Amino acid sequence: MDQPVTKAVRTVDERYRVQSLGRALDLIEMIATRGKDGARLTDLARELGMSKAAVYALLQTLLARGFLSDISEGANRRYRLGLSLARLGDMALANIALADVAMPELRKLTADLGMTSRLAILDDGYAVVVGRVDAPGAIRFDAALGRREMPHCSAVGKALLAAMPRDEAQRILERGELPRRTPRTITAVPQLMKELALSQERGYAIDDEEDTEGVACIGSCVFSRGGAVAGAISVTGLKPRDWRNRIAELGERVRQSAGALSRQLGYAGA
Repeated sequence: MDQPVTKAVRTVDERYRVQSLGRALDLIEMIATRGKDGARLTDLARELGMSKAAVYALLQTLLARGFLSDISEGANRRYRLGLSLARLGDMALANIALADVAMPELRKLTADLGMTSRLAILDDGYAVVVGRVDAPGAIRFDAALGRREMPHCSAVGKALLAAMPRDEAQRILERGELPRRTPRTITAVPQLMKELALSQERGYAIDDEEDTEGVACIGSCVFSRGGAVAGAISVTGLKPRDWRNRIAELGERVRQSAGALSRQLGYAGA
Protein backbone atom coordinates (compact mmCIF):
# COMPACT_ATOMS: atom_id res chain seq x y z
CA MET A 1 0.00 0.00 0.00
CA ASP A 2 1.42 3.39 -1.00
CA GLN A 3 2.40 5.66 1.86
CA PRO A 4 1.26 9.30 1.82
CA VAL A 5 3.85 11.84 0.82
CA THR A 6 5.05 13.76 3.86
CA LYS A 7 5.96 17.38 3.23
CA ALA A 8 8.18 19.33 5.58
CA VAL A 9 6.70 22.57 6.89
CA ARG A 10 8.67 25.66 5.87
CA THR A 11 8.04 29.39 6.07
CA VAL A 12 7.96 30.69 2.49
CA ASP A 13 6.88 33.79 0.67
CA GLU A 14 3.87 32.58 -1.32
CA ARG A 15 4.26 35.42 -3.82
CA TYR A 16 7.37 33.82 -5.27
CA ARG A 17 6.32 30.19 -5.47
CA VAL A 18 6.66 28.71 -8.97
CA GLN A 19 3.65 26.48 -9.53
CA SER A 20 5.17 24.38 -12.31
CA LEU A 21 8.27 23.67 -10.23
CA GLY A 22 6.10 22.72 -7.28
CA ARG A 23 4.20 20.27 -9.44
CA ALA A 24 7.45 18.75 -10.71
CA LEU A 25 8.62 18.21 -7.13
CA ASP A 26 5.24 16.72 -6.21
CA LEU A 27 5.70 14.38 -9.15
CA ILE A 28 9.14 13.27 -7.93
CA GLU A 29 7.85 12.62 -4.42
CA MET A 30 4.90 10.64 -5.77
CA ILE A 31 7.15 8.49 -7.96
CA ALA A 32 9.46 7.93 -4.98
CA THR A 33 6.65 6.17 -3.12
CA ARG A 34 6.25 3.64 -5.96
CA GLY A 35 9.66 2.05 -5.53
CA LYS A 36 11.55 0.16 -8.22
CA ASP A 37 8.38 -0.76 -10.18
CA GLY A 38 7.77 2.90 -10.99
CA ALA A 39 4.52 4.64 -11.94
CA ARG A 40 2.53 5.02 -15.17
CA LEU A 41 1.68 8.35 -16.79
CA THR A 42 -2.07 7.70 -16.51
CA ASP A 43 -1.91 7.02 -12.78
CA LEU A 44 0.31 10.02 -12.10
CA ALA A 45 -1.98 12.38 -14.02
CA ARG A 46 -5.04 11.11 -12.19
CA GLU A 47 -3.49 11.41 -8.73
CA LEU A 48 -2.07 14.88 -9.42
CA GLY A 49 -5.31 16.10 -10.98
CA MET A 50 -3.51 17.23 -14.12
CA SER A 51 -3.84 16.44 -17.81
CA LYS A 52 -1.67 13.68 -19.21
CA ALA A 53 -0.07 16.17 -21.61
CA ALA A 54 1.03 18.44 -18.75
CA VAL A 55 2.40 15.55 -16.68
CA TYR A 56 4.14 14.11 -19.73
CA ALA A 57 5.93 17.42 -20.32
CA LEU A 58 7.17 17.44 -16.70
CA LEU A 59 8.28 13.82 -16.98
CA GLN A 60 10.30 14.47 -20.14
CA THR A 61 12.03 17.47 -18.53
CA LEU A 62 12.97 15.45 -15.45
CA LEU A 63 14.12 12.55 -17.62
CA ALA A 64 16.40 14.86 -19.60
CA ARG A 65 18.09 16.04 -16.38
CA GLY A 66 18.46 12.55 -14.95
CA PHE A 67 16.09 13.08 -12.04
CA LEU A 68 13.89 10.30 -13.40
CA SER A 69 14.48 7.18 -15.45
CA ASP A 70 11.98 5.09 -17.41
CA ILE A 71 11.41 1.42 -18.07
CA SER A 72 9.44 -0.36 -20.80
CA GLU A 73 7.56 1.43 -23.60
CA GLY A 74 4.11 2.45 -24.79
CA ALA A 75 1.21 1.85 -22.41
CA ASN A 76 3.53 -0.11 -20.09
CA ARG A 77 6.07 2.71 -19.77
CA ARG A 78 6.83 3.47 -16.14
CA TYR A 79 8.85 6.18 -14.44
CA ARG A 80 11.07 5.88 -11.38
CA LEU A 81 13.76 7.93 -9.64
CA GLY A 82 16.96 8.70 -11.53
CA LEU A 83 20.60 8.70 -10.47
CA SER A 84 20.86 12.49 -10.39
CA LEU A 85 18.88 12.40 -7.16
CA ALA A 86 21.36 9.92 -5.67
CA ARG A 87 24.24 12.22 -6.65
CA LEU A 88 22.59 15.23 -5.06
CA GLY A 89 21.80 13.17 -1.97
CA ASP A 90 25.46 12.23 -1.60
CA MET A 91 26.46 15.89 -1.96
CA ALA A 92 23.89 16.98 0.62
CA LEU A 93 25.07 14.38 3.12
CA ALA A 94 28.71 15.35 2.54
CA ASN A 95 27.84 18.91 3.49
CA ILE A 96 26.38 17.86 6.85
CA ALA A 97 28.97 18.05 9.62
CA LEU A 98 28.61 15.11 11.99
CA ALA A 99 29.07 17.30 15.07
CA ASP A 100 26.36 19.71 13.92
CA VAL A 101 23.90 16.88 13.41
CA ALA A 102 24.84 15.18 16.66
CA MET A 103 24.66 18.13 19.07
CA PRO A 104 20.83 18.21 19.39
CA GLU A 105 20.84 14.48 20.16
CA LEU A 106 23.65 14.89 22.69
CA ARG A 107 21.77 17.69 24.43
CA LYS A 108 18.68 15.51 24.58
CA LEU A 109 20.64 12.59 26.03
CA THR A 110 22.15 14.78 28.73
CA ALA A 111 18.77 16.33 29.57
CA ASP A 112 17.07 12.94 29.78
CA LEU A 113 19.76 11.00 31.65
CA GLY A 114 21.58 13.70 33.61
CA MET A 115 24.94 12.43 32.30
CA THR A 116 27.65 14.01 30.17
CA SER A 117 27.25 13.00 26.52
CA ARG A 118 30.03 12.87 23.95
CA LEU A 119 30.64 12.34 20.25
CA ALA A 120 33.89 10.78 19.03
CA ILE A 121 35.39 9.77 15.70
CA LEU A 122 38.10 7.26 14.87
CA ASP A 123 41.49 8.75 13.98
CA ASP A 124 44.45 6.47 13.33
CA GLY A 125 43.08 3.88 15.71
CA TYR A 126 42.25 6.33 18.49
CA ALA A 127 38.91 7.75 19.61
CA VAL A 128 38.91 11.55 19.29
CA VAL A 129 36.19 13.55 21.04
CA VAL A 130 34.67 16.15 18.69
CA GLY A 131 31.50 17.07 20.59
CA ARG A 132 30.40 17.17 24.22
CA VAL A 133 27.46 18.30 26.35
CA ASP A 134 28.26 18.48 30.06
CA ALA A 135 25.78 17.27 32.63
CA PRO A 136 24.42 19.88 35.02
CA GLY A 137 26.35 20.26 38.28
CA ALA A 138 29.86 21.00 39.41
CA ILE A 139 31.55 17.78 38.20
CA ARG A 140 33.39 18.07 34.88
CA PHE A 141 35.06 15.05 33.36
CA ASP A 142 38.43 15.29 31.63
CA ALA A 143 37.15 15.05 28.09
CA ALA A 144 38.72 17.93 26.17
CA LEU A 145 37.67 18.19 22.53
CA GLY A 146 40.30 16.88 20.14
CA ARG A 147 41.94 14.67 22.75
CA ARG A 148 42.96 11.19 21.63
CA GLU A 149 41.70 8.35 23.80
CA MET A 150 42.94 4.79 23.93
CA PRO A 151 40.24 2.70 22.27
CA HIS A 152 40.49 -0.33 24.55
CA CYS A 153 39.28 1.35 27.74
CA SER A 154 36.64 3.89 26.65
CA ALA A 155 33.03 3.25 25.66
CA VAL A 156 33.29 5.27 22.44
CA GLY A 157 36.56 3.55 21.56
CA LYS A 158 35.15 0.07 22.06
CA ALA A 159 31.96 1.02 20.19
CA LEU A 160 34.02 2.17 17.21
CA LEU A 161 36.15 -0.99 17.25
CA ALA A 162 33.11 -3.25 17.64
CA ALA A 163 31.60 -1.88 14.42
CA MET A 164 34.74 -2.60 12.40
CA PRO A 165 35.69 -5.88 10.71
CA ARG A 166 37.15 -8.18 13.37
CA ASP A 167 40.61 -8.45 11.75
CA GLU A 168 40.90 -4.67 11.44
CA ALA A 169 39.95 -4.11 15.08
CA GLN A 170 42.43 -6.77 16.17
CA ARG A 171 45.25 -5.11 14.20
CA ILE A 172 44.55 -1.81 15.97
CA LEU A 173 44.64 -3.47 19.38
CA GLU A 174 47.81 -5.43 18.64
CA ARG A 175 49.88 -2.64 17.13
CA GLY A 176 50.59 -0.74 20.34
CA GLU A 177 50.55 -0.91 24.11
CA LEU A 178 47.27 -1.26 26.00
CA PRO A 179 47.95 0.57 29.26
CA ARG A 180 46.15 -0.49 32.42
CA ARG A 181 44.38 2.70 33.49
CA THR A 182 42.58 1.12 36.45
CA PRO A 183 42.41 -2.36 38.03
CA ARG A 184 39.37 -3.03 35.79
CA THR A 185 41.06 -2.17 32.47
CA ILE A 186 41.08 -5.06 30.00
CA THR A 187 44.55 -5.34 28.45
CA ALA A 188 44.52 -8.84 26.90
CA VAL A 189 43.64 -8.74 23.18
CA PRO A 190 41.70 -12.06 23.16
CA GLN A 191 39.54 -10.85 26.05
CA LEU A 192 39.02 -7.50 24.33
CA MET A 193 37.96 -9.23 21.13
CA LYS A 194 35.30 -11.15 23.08
CA GLU A 195 34.16 -7.86 24.62
CA LEU A 196 33.88 -6.28 21.16
CA ALA A 197 31.80 -9.20 19.89
CA LEU A 198 29.45 -8.80 22.85
CA SER A 199 29.26 -5.03 22.25
CA GLN A 200 28.34 -5.57 18.60
CA GLU A 201 25.65 -8.09 19.54
CA ARG A 202 23.88 -5.84 22.05
CA GLY A 203 24.45 -2.59 20.11
CA TYR A 204 26.46 -0.71 22.74
CA ALA A 205 29.82 -0.86 24.51
CA ILE A 206 30.53 -0.44 28.22
CA ASP A 207 33.37 1.22 30.12
CA ASP A 208 32.93 -0.07 33.67
CA GLU A 209 35.57 1.99 35.52
CA GLU A 210 38.12 0.88 32.92
CA ASP A 211 39.44 4.36 32.10
CA THR A 212 38.81 6.18 35.39
CA GLU A 213 37.92 4.70 38.76
CA GLY A 214 34.41 5.55 39.87
CA VAL A 215 33.31 6.58 36.36
CA ALA A 216 31.17 4.49 34.00
CA CYS A 217 30.31 5.06 30.33
CA ILE A 218 28.13 3.51 27.65
CA GLY A 219 28.70 4.13 23.92
CA SER A 220 27.16 3.16 20.60
CA CYS A 221 28.34 3.50 17.01
CA VAL A 222 26.95 5.89 14.38
CA PHE A 223 26.97 4.81 10.73
CA SER A 224 27.02 6.82 7.51
CA ARG A 225 24.84 6.24 4.47
CA GLY A 226 27.03 3.53 2.98
CA GLY A 227 27.32 1.66 6.27
CA ALA A 228 30.78 2.98 7.14
CA VAL A 229 31.61 3.92 10.72
CA ALA A 230 30.96 7.67 11.10
CA GLY A 231 31.61 7.96 14.84
CA ALA A 232 30.23 6.97 18.21
CA ILE A 233 28.28 8.66 21.00
CA SER A 234 28.37 7.93 24.71
CA VAL A 235 27.08 8.97 28.10
CA THR A 236 29.44 9.32 31.07
CA GLY A 237 28.84 9.73 34.78
CA LEU A 238 29.82 8.70 38.26
CA LYS A 239 29.07 5.00 38.59
CA PRO A 240 25.75 4.69 40.43
CA ARG A 241 25.08 2.13 43.14
CA ASP A 242 22.46 0.46 40.94
CA TRP A 243 24.76 0.42 37.89
CA ARG A 244 24.16 -3.26 37.10
CA ASN A 245 20.42 -2.71 37.06
CA ARG A 246 20.70 0.37 34.84
CA ILE A 247 23.12 -0.90 32.17
CA ALA A 248 20.43 -2.31 29.86
CA GLU A 249 18.22 0.79 30.19
CA LEU A 250 21.07 3.24 29.54
CA GLY A 251 22.51 1.08 26.77
CA GLU A 252 19.21 0.93 24.92
CA ARG A 253 18.77 4.70 25.23
CA VAL A 254 22.23 5.40 23.81
CA ARG A 255 21.74 2.82 21.07
CA GLN A 256 18.48 4.48 20.04
CA SER A 257 20.17 7.89 19.86
CA ALA A 258 23.01 6.48 17.77
CA GLY A 259 20.43 4.91 15.45
CA ALA A 260 18.61 8.23 15.09
CA LEU A 261 21.87 9.94 14.12
CA SER A 262 22.70 7.18 11.65
CA ARG A 263 19.34 7.64 9.95
CA GLN A 264 19.95 11.40 9.70
CA LEU A 265 23.20 10.58 7.90
CA GLY A 266 21.31 8.38 5.44
CA TYR A 267 22.01 4.95 6.92
CA ALA A 268 19.19 2.53 6.20
CA GLY A 269 20.46 -0.57 7.99
CA ALA A 270 19.33 -2.08 11.27
